[in-house]
Amino acid sequence: MSENVWGYRETSGRLQGVDLTGFKVEAVDGSIGKVDKHSDEAGSAWIVVDTGPWIFGKEVLLPAGTVSRIDVAEERVYVDRTKEQIKNAPEFHRDKHLGDAGYHDELGAYYRSGGAFGGRPL
Repeated sequence: MSENVWGYRETSGRLQGVDLTGFKVEAVDGSIGKVDKHSDEAGSAWIVVDTGPWIFGKEVLLPAGTVSRIDVAEERVYVDRTKEQIKNAPEFHRDKHLGDAGYHDELGAYYRSGGAFGGRPL
């Protein structure tokens, strides 16, 4: 289990200064949308994914620790969770949850535990 679900893994290929906005996001079982917003804040890094029609246009917030690999050339972000795990994560509302420490803790606990269906913990 990762000590910090809110930090990019050293092996992810994350390059400081590269804007991930618009990159396609791939779960282990297929595409889930595009990066709409991201933060590289130390200890609190995340991406917000616009899921488009996949879950009816909702956005999801994924802690940086879920990112397994970033391919800058192909503009893709790969996460090590299934679509179902992401869909079942605590609901995200941009206006309510960005900067909310309680939501941050709840989401971190969800992904640290592996999420739905006993997936791999971070």
